[in-house]
Amino acid sequence: MNIQKQKKFIMEKSYRKKKLRVCVATCNRADYSKLAPIMFGIKADPDNFDLEVVVLGSHLIDDYGNTYRMIEQDDFDIHTKLHTIVRGEDESAMVESVGLALVKLPDVLNRLRPDVMIVHGDRFDALALATSAALMNIRILHVEGGEVSGTIDDSIRHAITKLAHYHVCCTRSAEQHLIAMCEDNDRILLAGCPSYDKLLSAMNKEDYMSVLKNWLGEGVNAGDYIVALQHPVTTNIKHSIKMFELTLDALISFNKKILILFPNIDAGSKEMVRVMRKKGIEHHPNFRAVKHVPFEQFIQMVAHAGCMIGNSSCGVREAGAFGTPVINLGTRQTGRETGENVLHVRDADTQNKIFHALELQFGKRYPCSKIYGDGNAVPRILKFLKSIDLDEPMQKKFRFPPVKECFSQDIDYVLETQSALAVDLGGTNLRVAIISMKGEILKKYSQSNPNTYEERIDLILKMCVEAATEAVRFNCRILGVGISTGGRVNPHEGVVLHSTKLIQEWNSVDLRTPISDALHLPVWVDNDGNCAALAEKKFGHGKGVENFVTVITGTGIGGGIIHHNELIHGSTFCAAELGHIMVSLDGPECLCGSRGCIEAYASGMALQREAKKLHDEDMLLVEGMSVKNEEPVSAVHLIQAAKLGNSKADNILRAAGAALAVGIVNILHTVNPSLVILSGVLAPHYENIVKHVVSQRALTSAQGANVVTSELEEPALLGAASMVLDYTTRRIY
Repeated sequence: MNIQKQKKFIMEKSYRKKKLRVCVATCNRADYSKLAPIMFGIKADPDNFDLEVVVLGSHLIDDYGNTYRMIEQDDFDIHTKLHTIVRGEDESAMVESVGLALVKLPDVLNRLRPDVMIVHGDRFDALALATSAALMNIRILHVEGGEVSGTIDDSIRHAITKLAHYHVCCTRSAEQHLIAMCEDNDRILLAGCPSYDKLLSAMNKEDYMSVLKNWLGEGVNAGDYIVALQHPVTTNIKHSIKMFELTLDALISFNKKILILFPNIDAGSKEMVRVMRKKGIEHHPNFRAVKHVPFEQFIQMVAHAGCMIGNSSCGVREAGAFGTPVINLGTRQTGRETGENVLHVRDADTQNKIFHALELQFGKRYPCSKIYGDGNAVPRILKFLKSIDLDEPMQKKFRFPPVKECFSQDIDYVLETQSALAVDLGGTNLRVAIISMKGEILKKYSQSNPNTYEERIDLILKMCVEAATEAVRFNCRILGVGISTGGRVNPHEGVVLHSTKLIQEWNSVDLRTPISDALHLPVWVDNDGNCAALAEKKFGHGKGVENFVTVITGTGIGGGIIHHNELIHGSTFCAAELGHIMVSLDGPECLCGSRGCIEAYASGMALQREAKKLHDEDMLLVEGMSVKNEEPVSAVHLIQAAKLGNSKADNILRAAGAALAVGIVNILHTVNPSLVILSGVLAPHYENIVKHVVSQRALTSAQGANVVTSELEEPALLGAASMVLDYTTRRIY
């Protein structure tokens, strides 16, 4: 081995032996339950880590249980205790506490000089820690970033994310949120929640009855008590105090044994404690009010409770691992991912609503959920810490990907059926329907479509008002109005730019404004082909498919394209005009003014034209069919003749199908979808020939696309409804 290689080997060896100085800073009982498993893991590996523990915040306050003692009982050496809380429990006290921590922390960090500081969650104390460490060029590992809850916590959590250099997240959605917030994917670890490592191993302990007895007294059985834990919402303190009063009233009326924990130190907690004392909760025979329960015992209490109520993150996170029913009150946690055990009562504005939620949830058991962890977070985190290269620049890299939102259950979904008003503007009929979240058409109205703009708008408003009024009878909550119409539409503005010739006086029409003003509801408008694609995406064959195309075969030919789960509109909103794909240079004339379009061959109007030609030449009717004198010849007669053996009718139908199929081959070669859905009345007649032509004409790489016929009866209405149901439940408008 030459001298240069020897030096390199010695340097690498010494680097490997260098311990990582890790400072874990804990501010309160909640974050310690998440940080303790990591601390135990670091302490158990002295060859690779030096652990330094800093304790601050409410850990050191008697009114909140002096919870620093449990850290000492866990046999951790506390290097520094910082009194950083300015009492007052109001907004200004929180700000002053952050300022006090910022004044005291630099001296501590200069003395400890950690390589990495581990900070947890979304507390104002943690923001002071992250700010100090970032300004002093200390690498920050943030635990539980990327989650969405509610109130000021979201802002603090995301601010810490921007200060942190490394991220440990608990769920896949949180990971995607971090990436969408521009964080470097290489510095993000999807580990699961550290508390689950201890939680999942402790949940099956057999000594839980002694824990129940210790905290609730004799005679309380598993499943026959409630755990209540409610904190102030700092962005609306007055409302959260009122909600707490209503919660206590509902719990008193519900008449079950209740373990209730005092709120955290956020602004408003002092007022909440006053409410507890005013109602005599500390002396009520059904209540046991406590400042702190050791985590191992607390999770036993949660695991065997008949219900948990409040707005603690424990309800939407840890409780799911046991299948314990949870009632989450207000907005503090409604953005978090939850299992089916969580029922949200966002507007907890009456005692009856909270009481009804208790009736719905108490005593149920749900499937155990591991959304937040599988019990192996700590080994992953320790490995992640060991991978940190201290010679690597601290500067971040940035990305801007999209992110999907989550959906959570609300008590209003139990009490009312969330629904949409769907409007379909056809060339002949104007239809309105009440459609539920599941795609069930609860009521449908239909009238002839008037010829003039004024009459049409008046009729839409009249039918929508009638439907919205009748929705109350069906116990439906109308979330908005979705409109499907022919022609070119600007969906961002809700304006029909140019309509088809079938709908007269329907150009440059603002549909959103008059309908929204009249109904006081949000309104979405889109082309009928796009709506058909959206219907398939939410209710049909396209559900869960990332790339697919829907082709409508009706009076005209239209469609919609879903690419990477998004509907394509194009730069001037004329994407997916599939009926006007040219399949011949000198084919029949199309209504658009061109020649050889798919629509000129395969639409209902094109088949009607060919049927009339055959009928005029006495070559349409065969044995078993007839056309009455006053009855107009239509595409139906052509199809019927083909089925009864009319070879000329059959040839026309096959040529139409082949033209459609060639157009679909062009689509496959252009956007490469994995699925093509044929929709409309003519779809079943075209499916086989389209599949045959695709197998013969498409490139080998595109032949794997599946071609199916839609099973949806009302794609235009369902698509119009899906615009409402998708966007309103994601709170995006």
